[in-house]
Amino acid sequence: MIRRANEEGQAAVELVAALPALALALLIAAQFAIAGYTLWSAAIAARAGARAAYVGGDGKHAARASLPPALRRAASVRDRNGVAVRVRAPSLIPGLPRVPMTVRAGLGDGDAG
Repeated sequence: MIRRANEEGQAAVELVAALPALALALLIAAQFAIAGYTLWSAAIAARAGARAAYVGGDGKHAARASLPPALRRAASVRDRNGVAVRVRAPSLIPGLPRVPMTVRAGLGDGDAG
């Protein structure tokens, strides 16, 4: 392959130009992973609260206890018509709003028929 003198270092310049886009894509992927983990944790907590309420226990307490400590502090738990857990997904970038997520779970009496 023949190289021209004016193309020396072009690959390095292109790499430096692509790094911000790569970093942004990585940050967005990580934020989606955190949001997914938050939603998954809230769903597990809502199901735990619904199971506890179904057997006569304290659904709110069970749901809150099932959340990871980082989500537990700002969580809101309601136990009317099933158990609803509302949490906010942490943000990787300071200043960006935290996305609220609500998950509801309930256990009915089963099939009546």
